[in-house]
Parts: sequence; structure tokens; C-alpha cells
Amino acid sequence: MTVGTVFAFLFGLALGSFLNVCIYRIPLKKSIVRPPSSCPVCGAGIRFYDNIPILSYLMLLGRCRRCGARISLRYPLVEMMIGLLSTLLFVQFGPSPKYLSLLLFTGALVAIAFIDLEHKIIPDVISLPGILVGLGVSFFPSAGISPVDALIGAVGGGGFLFLVGVLFEKLTGREGMGGGDVKFLAMIGAWMGWKALPFIVLLSSLTGAVIGVISLLMARKDMRSRIPFGPFLALGTLGFLFFGDEITLWFYRLGR
Repeated sequence: MTVGTVFAFLFGLALGSFLNVCIYRIPLKKSIVRPPSSCPVCGAGIRFYDNIPILSYLMLLGRCRRCGARISLRYPLVEMMIGLLSTLLFVQFGPSPKYLSLLLFTGALVAIAFIDLEHKIIPDVISLPGILVGLGVSFFPSAGISPVDALIGAVGGGGFLFLVGVLFEKLTGREGMGGGDVKFLAMIGAWMGWKALPFIVLLSSLTGAVIGVISLLMARKDMRSRIPFGPFLALGTLGFLFFGDEITLWFYRLGR
């Protein structure tokens, strides 16, 4: 188990390195396969020994070897996050298909969160295939939810945010939820099932409200400034994925 846990962490680091490529290139509509990784400032190709997750960033002191340009802290952060998520999933599910499928799902959550945070978009190239894969995974017994639950989750999740966006626009005259958020919650519903959606939306809304207001106050921006909701949906989903039973029990006791 110890060897497997170490392997899961290293595998997660490698996956995180690939996700960094996706996070950078997908919003720019570039291929995630070619050309090989290069410095975005000087264009110098990144050698394999400068592309080791986390270690290369530390050895290079967060700078390009050739031009000295700063490398975003996002790169080691994403790698570490996926490494830890991979480890937690492996400890919980062991070397199983569910571990691999949920690692794929959590990787998509992290990628969407960082893309939305930086570009304020949620790419269809991730969310739409994510809906189909989530529905497909639900046909396997290890998924933990039935295909019906997954389908209701996808339709209900996307439909709920769509209605919220329409009502918000009618009441305020400003755009509410974007189409990307609608498709993202549909993807989450396909993977997590409809029963998880109320808790995920509640967790996302609470964290979004608190962190969003603090961020606006610190940045001294108008309260009408748009704050991407994707990162909070991802955070709420991860919270429910790992602590769903405890959260459900807490709400049950609260309502008694």
C-alpha cells in the first residue's frame, strides 16, 4: 500500500504537469500535443530535466533557464494539488477503476477552475466530453450512482443554473450565470448524481460569497464586478467528494 501511495502521488504529479499544458493552451485554442513545452516569453524549448514536476521549479528558482523570465506559481501548485488528490483517491479506493475515473474527473475540475479563474471562460472542450464520460462511467457498478441518477444530475444541474441565470437577468438586467457554468454543473451532476447537487451548490455559493466579497474588498472593486463561479463549483464538488457523508450527516442533524 505504501509503494502504491507513492506511485499514486508521482502519477498525480505527472498528470498535473500535463494539466498545466491544457490550462495554458486550451484557452488560446492551441494543440495540447504539439509543439513541445516551451517558455512563453523567449520560446526556448524546455528540456526534460527542466520539466520535472515541482523539483525543476525549485531548482530553477521559478525562472526560465534561458531568459530568466518568471514562471507562474500555478505550475507547481497544480502539480502538487493533483499529486495530493491522486494520493487521497488511491488511499480511499485503492488501485481500482474508480480511482482512475475519479482522478480524471478531479483533474478536469482543477483545469476548469484555473482556466475560469484566469480567463473567465469554461471551455466546452472539457465540460461537454466530461458530461458524456460521466454518463458512461455511471453504467459501471463501481460508479456508485445509477445511469438514471447521472442523467437527472446532468439535466437538473444544467437546468437549475440556466433558470437561475435567466431569473437574475430578468430581475437585474445584467447577465447571470454564463453558459459555461451551466455546462460545468451539468458535468458535475453527471459524475456525482442529482442527490449531491443541492449540497454542492450550497457549498459553492457559501464559499463563493465569502471569498468573493473579501476579494472585491481587497481589490477595491465594485460589487457588480464579475467573479468566476467555476472555481467555487470545483471547490464545492471536491469538498463533497471527500466529505460528502459527513456533510450530509451534519445537515441531517441540523434539521432534527
